[in-house]
Amino acid sequence: MRRICVFALLLSMALGLSGCGGGTTVRPVTATDPPKSQSQVAFFFDTVVTMDVYTDDETLLSDVKAECERYEALLSKTVEGSDVWNLNHAKGERIQVSPETREILEKALEYSELSEGAFDVTVAPCVDLWDFSEGSLGLLPDEAALAQAAERVGWEQIDMDEEGVRLPDGVTIDLGAIAKGYITDRIADFMRRRGVESGFLNFGGNVLVIGSKPDGADWNIGIQDPKGAQQQAIIGALPVRDQAVVTSGIYERGFDVDGVRYHHILDTATGWPVQNELAGVSIIASNAFDADTLSTTVFAMGVEKGTAFIEGLEGIEAIFVTREGEVTWTSGLEGRFKQA
Repeated sequence: MRRICVFALLLSMALGLSGCGGGTTVRPVTATDPPKSQSQVAFFFDTVVTMDVYTDDETLLSDVKAECERYEALLSKTVEGSDVWNLNHAKGERIQVSPETREILEKALEYSELSEGAFDVTVAPCVDLWDFSEGSLGLLPDEAALAQAAERVGWEQIDMDEEGVRLPDGVTIDLGAIAKGYITDRIADFMRRRGVESGFLNFGGNVLVIGSKPDGADWNIGIQDPKGAQQQAIIGALPVRDQAVVTSGIYERGFDVDGVRYHHILDTATGWPVQNELAGVSIIASNAFDADTLSTTVFAMGVEKGTAFIEGLEGIEAIFVTREGEVTWTSGLEGRFKQA
């Protein structure tokens, strides 16, 4: 799933992003200069990926692109032969999966249990009945078909053991609400191993920063105002370093019919879009894996239950924006989040 846009407020320097397909932006260096800025824009995981890192490693970003291609081939449900494709077409047979897929599924089951099913990757049969592409906006799925699909949803049906993973025939998974966070973390780890100490990654709204800016200052992440999405207005800014900020919201992928907003965050019990007071939720965590999973989970819970849930998790914070424009945040962000 794509995410509501979260972008960096680069107050003391600008990101030099190349055109789609990759490339680098460099500047002259001297013996005393820090590593140069290298930037790339590409399209992976059904979203735009931007990366701006400080490194003298001229092959780093091309190697990162190859890693992204590998993860897409491994985890996409639409790529024939991927782990997800194989599981969804196994007709009840147990399938061997990669360590990466197993790790993602283990995290998914952990949060499914914690959230009492508010997060559930087996919602795939319902997801498949919705089309939020531009040419299909305004078309609602058949109610009976959606109800039948919702009956097949249930995270408890995922059976993992040392022999592999088994889904009952008719049960399918969609890792769109969790895999992108996992991949963002792994790409950041890859960069760190190659010597990167400062960088900014945005995987379709999954923002992760490596270290601080080269001058030692925090990265300032702007949280988008849902009502001002087209103008990229913000509700506030948050200074971060070595952290991830991931947002889920109702307006980037969705449409309105008869005054009702239909969007891509689905109620796992019914298959219909979640209808509550929220327009967006931003999760701040030490890693994008947790932040990505929680942004969807907490959105489905609503403000009151979601706030209580996050307050019970160590090292995780959240910012909530309601459809009426009210902004609240968890206690750990007091004095840190600066509302516009």
